[in-house]
Amino acid sequence: MSRVQLALNVTNLDEAVEFYSRLFGAEPAKRKAGYANFAIADPPLKLVLFEGAGGGSINHLGVETDGANEVEAADARLSGVGLTTTGIDDTICCYAEKVETWVVDPDGLRWEWYVKTADAEDMGDGGNNDTAMCCAPEPVALSTPATAATPDSGCC
Repeated sequence: MSRVQLALNVTNLDEAVEFYSRLFGAEPAKRKAGYANFAIADPPLKLVLFEGAGGGSINHLGVETDGANEVEAADARLSGVGLTTTGIDDTICCYAEKVETWVVDPDGLRWEWYVKTADAEDMGDGGNNDTAMCCAPEPVALSTPATAATPDSGCC
């Protein structure tokens, strides 16, 4: 089962966790310093919270899949319709080992297609290369047109 991911920047993590726990009737599946994520069954949603500057804004959106083959198929489909992706990366990002690809919409909103393959103890760096992206606490500014998916600054 795939589900949409919504990653939000929040000003106060404790307050946000309390609010979203009540809103969706679920406790976080993972909680680290400045970070929490929920695996909500109904509606099917992966909700991720990042504490820091930019509270009340979208960090990024995504689609969580069941397998790497779905990520590869999404990357091929997106590339096939003329969207520039970051390509397939095996990375550590957001306290998880992942297979992922990223694309950026015309307004700079980042979308991640991914499968989590294992938990990780570190936030990670999203691959630490020129086109890698990660769920950084603050939105990543783009240095080129939005479809190029190249951030100005490093990840995480």
